[in-house]
Amino acid sequence: MPKRAVLLCNLGSPDSPSVPDVRRYLREFLGDERVLDMAAPLRWLLLEGVILRTRPKRSARAYATIWTKEGSPMVRISRSVRDRLAAMIGPEVPIYLAMRYGSPSIAGEVARLAADGIEEVLLFPQYPHYAMSSWETVVARAYEEIARQAPGMRVTCVQPFHSDPDYIEALYAVSAADFAKPHDHVLFSFHGLPVSHMRKADSSGIHCTRFEDCCTRSSPAHATCYRAQVYATARALARRAALPAGKWSVSFQSRLRGEPWLEPFTDHEFQRLPAAGVKKLLVICPSFVTDCLETLEEIAIAGRETFLKAGGESFHQIPCLNDQVPALEFLARRVLAWHDSADSASL
Repeated sequence: MPKRAVLLCNLGSPDSPSVPDVRRYLREFLGDERVLDMAAPLRWLLLEGVILRTRPKRSARAYATIWTKEGSPMVRISRSVRDRLAAMIGPEVPIYLAMRYGSPSIAGEVARLAADGIEEVLLFPQYPHYAMSSWETVVARAYEEIARQAPGMRVTCVQPFHSDPDYIEALYAVSAADFAKPHDHVLFSFHGLPVSHMRKADSSGIHCTRFEDCCTRSSPAHATCYRAQVYATARALARRAALPAGKWSVSFQSRLRGEPWLEPFTDHEFQRLPAAGVKKLLVICPSFVTDCLETLEEIAIAGRETFLKAGGESFHQIPCLNDQVPALEFLARRVLAWHDSADSASL
């Protein structure tokens, strides 16, 4: 049988919360043409002339509030996922881990795969939803490196799993205890996206944002529509958790200024909800499988402060899937299904 392996890919993190390391990370992250979607000269001017002059200091302070003795929470948790998943799967299918930005890099892990004689790899982006600035950029980078370093390696890529019943069940399993606590409302906060990214992802050019109900009106465009997919996740989890209608809603966080982004904005909701009678708030962030700056600082620290100052009484951010058993079981089922089907095809 050919030697097989799994390559888990996540977003990444600076090497430390120091300003130079954060600047280096942001240069790589925001220099990605799929993240800042504009002509290269304009992207360079915006990044070098504006963003990197001020944002590294601000982001470094934010990273410092969540940094651990083991380093970045995202990288630490992702390594735990890799190690615990490897223990579940066994040595027959080794598990590798790469970050789209920072370390361990995709290029470095592909080099390790090639050096270890891996012939077939399951590329597993740790993103439930399609977006060119998340899922697509990981996949494109991995395929580029495999084509360059190991052109004979066969690749199977896991598609966005936003509505996979096993994924929804994993989300519910790790959230059920929190849903059972007294609360007035559940806010599903997803990572934000420029509206232009969604329109660009619509290959038909005639569906996305062309109708008020474009995300619920059936269309092939939903295969690459981030907003349709995040609402599908929210609806599925709300049904599984039996959340009453009107007691949950969706918002979008982590936007940049300068162009229209998906609304409503999470920080605005934190200010609005107390005035609407929501005093006890639960927040869940299903676009992230791993807790990171956007959940631990932007939501659990800054978001909590905003909500309480606006008149809220209790605020709780439900942890991401992380390395909890239901999440590992979801990953393991996907890996074993691929391995078994590959075995069948080899017979």
